[in-house]
Amino acid sequence: MTERTRKPTRTQECACVFRDRLQRAVGLKLRRSASGAGGLNPALTSRRDICHFAAASSFAPHEPRPAAVCHYDNERCTGSPRASPPRAVGRLVYISRGLIEFSSPPSHVAASNAMYTEEDEGGEDRDSREEWTLLFWTSLAVVVPVIITLWCSAQRSKRKIHMKDFFRKSKHGWHYTDLFSKPTYCCVCSQHILQGAFCDCCGLCADEPCLPRADRSQVCKEITAPSRPDGTLEHHWVRGNVPLASYCVVCKQQCGTQPKLCDFRCVWCQSTVHDDCIFGLAEGDRCDLGEFRSLIIPPNYLHHVNKLRRRHPEEFSKLASSCGSGWTPVLVLANTRSGNNMGEALLGEFRTILNPVQVFDLSELAPPKALQLCTLLPPGSVRVLACGGDGTVGWVLDAIDAMKLKGQDQFIPRVTILPLGTGNDLSNTLGWGAGYAGEIPVEQVLRNVLDAEVVKMDRWKVQVASKGLYFRKPKVLSMNNYFSVGPDALMALNFHTHREKTPSFFSSRIINKAVYFLYGTKDCLVQECKDLDKRIELELDGERVALPSLEGIIVCNIGYWGGGCRLWEGMGDEPCPPTRLDDGLLEVVGVFGSFHCAQIQVKLANPVRLGQAHTVRLVLKSSRMPMQVDGEPWAQGPCTITITHKTQVLMLYHSAEQTDDDEDESSASETESPTPHDSPRPPGPALARA
Repeated sequence: MTERTRKPTRTQECACVFRDRLQRAVGLKLRRSASGAGGLNPALTSRRDICHFAAASSFAPHEPRPAAVCHYDNERCTGSPRASPPRAVGRLVYISRGLIEFSSPPSHVAASNAMYTEEDEGGEDRDSREEWTLLFWTSLAVVVPVIITLWCSAQRSKRKIHMKDFFRKSKHGWHYTDLFSKPTYCCVCSQHILQGAFCDCCGLCADEPCLPRADRSQVCKEITAPSRPDGTLEHHWVRGNVPLASYCVVCKQQCGTQPKLCDFRCVWCQSTVHDDCIFGLAEGDRCDLGEFRSLIIPPNYLHHVNKLRRRHPEEFSKLASSCGSGWTPVLVLANTRSGNNMGEALLGEFRTILNPVQVFDLSELAPPKALQLCTLLPPGSVRVLACGGDGTVGWVLDAIDAMKLKGQDQFIPRVTILPLGTGNDLSNTLGWGAGYAGEIPVEQVLRNVLDAEVVKMDRWKVQVASKGLYFRKPKVLSMNNYFSVGPDALMALNFHTHREKTPSFFSSRIINKAVYFLYGTKDCLVQECKDLDKRIELELDGERVALPSLEGIIVCNIGYWGGGCRLWEGMGDEPCPPTRLDDGLLEVVGVFGSFHCAQIQVKLANPVRLGQAHTVRLVLKSSRMPMQVDGEPWAQGPCTITITHKTQVLMLYHSAEQTDDDEDESSASETESPTPHDSPRPPGPALARA
C-alpha cells in the first residue's frame, strides 16, 4: 500500500523532469546523447519516440514500473524484426486523474542522465554567448549611426557659422545653395555646385572651396560708380548660369543651352551673349539698364549726388534729366515676416533687377530711415512698393506722415502694394489682388507698377480715451482699412496672441486662415461678445443711433473686409449708397455674431447697415471688449473712441484686365441695381497718370 502510494508521486516527478528536459533540449540533442551512450538505434527518428525514450530513461533499471496503469505498445514490441528494445517505448498515456504514466522497458538511465546534464550545461553556455553576441551587434548597429549623425550635425553647424561669418564680411550678397535647391555651375572652377553660395545682386555662383577666391576676384554690382565721359555705363558681365529662355543680343540665338559654364549676362541690363559672340559686340555698345531703366537708380546718379555741394531739389531735377524722361525710380520695402514668408526670396529677385540700394529689408531697417532716400531723388517722382500685409502698408504710411511733419511734403512718394499678408484687404481694394504667391514673375510686377494710376485715399485718426484716466494722454492710432469691436476683433486677438507665442507655426497663409476659422467656430459656441448693444453707445456725426441686438460693430474706410468680402454691399440684392476711397466718409455696419460674419463672407446674408458719417464716436460703458485697427488687436476696458479724418495719401491703383466672367457680372449688377458699382477710383479729374 505504501509502495502504491509512493509510486504515483515518483511518476509525477518523472513527468516534471521530462517536461523540463523537453523544453531545454531539442530532439536532435536527445538522439545524439543517447547514441553516444549506446542506447539508441538509428531508426529512432520520430519526435514521439524520442520523447518516449526520454521518459523511459527517467526510471532506474531496478525500479519497478506501475503495472496497474501501464499500457504497452504491442505493435512496437513484437512487430518488425528491425525493432530493437529501445524502440519498444511505451506510449504516453494521460489518465483522467491528471497523472502521467510511462510504459517502457529498462534503459541506461545513469549514462543518459549524465549526458543530458553535460549537454544542457554546454547548451546554456552557447545560448548565453549567442545572446551576448546579438546584444553587442544590436548595440553597435544603434550607437554607430547615432554617433555619425551627431558628428555630421556638429560639422554642419560649424560650417554654417563659418559661412555666416564669411557672408557678413563679404561685399557680395551671398546666400547658401546646393545641388538640389538651385542647380548651378561654379564661376571659378566651372564644376557643378554641390554645396556653395550665390550672390543675389550680381548672380555670381561658387562652391565652398572657391568662395574666398570668387569673393576676391569678382566685383559685385556697384551702388555708386562714375560714368564714362559721354555719360553712359559699361556692361558688367558675369559668366555662366544665365536665365532660361534668354537670347544673345548679337546672333539672336538662345543662350545657356550647353550643360556647362557658358555665356555671359550683364547684371544691369540683363542682356545675354554667347562666349563666341561677346568679342563681336560693337565698341560703342553701352549698357542702357534694360527694360526697367525708368525704375532703376543708376550708379552714376548717386555718384554725382555725393559730389553735390548743395543738395537742393532743383539740383536733383537737373541730374534726373540724364536718366531720361519719365524716370520714376521705385523703392522696394519688404517685410520678410509677413504671411507666407516670401519676403526673403523677393528681396533677392528685386536686387538682381534693380540697384541694391533701392531694396530694403524692414526687419533690418525701419521705413522712416528707408524713405530718407526719397530726399535724394527728384521731388514727386518716387514710387514705393510695400511688400507685406495691411500692417506693413500702414507702417509705411505712418512713416510718410512723419515725413510731412518734417516738412518734406515735396518728396512724398506714391505707394503701391505687393500683398504677402493674410487678409490683404487694402491691396484687394486697390486692384493688386488678394495675395501674392509667386504666380507671376517679378518682372511682371514691375511692369504693373509702371502702368499703375495714382488715386487718393483717406486716412483716419482713432483716439481711445480710457475712462477714469483723465491725466493720461489718449491712445492715438492711424486707420486705413477698418476699426471693429466684437467677434472679428476677438478672432484677431486670439490669433495675434497665439502667433506671438509660436511665430514659426504661422508661416503659411492657408494655416493662418485655418486658425482664424477655428477661433471663429469657437466663438459661435461661446458667444463672448453677446449683448454688445447694452454695453456700448454709437454716435454718427453727433447723432445717437439706436442699436439692435448686436455682437459687433465695424467701421470701414475701404470696400473690402475680412480677407476679400465686400462688407457694405453684402449680398448685393439691396441698393446702398456708393463708397469711395477719397469721399471723407466712413461706413458703419453691425453683425449678429461670428456665424453672421461667415454668412456675409459667402454672400448668404447682408450686414446691418447703420449709416455713413464723417465722425464716429463709440462709448464702451462697462466690461472689457476686444478691438482692432487694421488687424492690430487689443483688449480694451471702459473708454470713449473717436474716429476723425486725418489726411490723404497718394496710392497706386492697378486696373487689371477684365475677363468675360467679370464683364458679365458687372453688366448684370448694373442691370439689377440702379446705383453705380463701387469703385475705389474717384471719377473724373481726380484720376491721373503717375
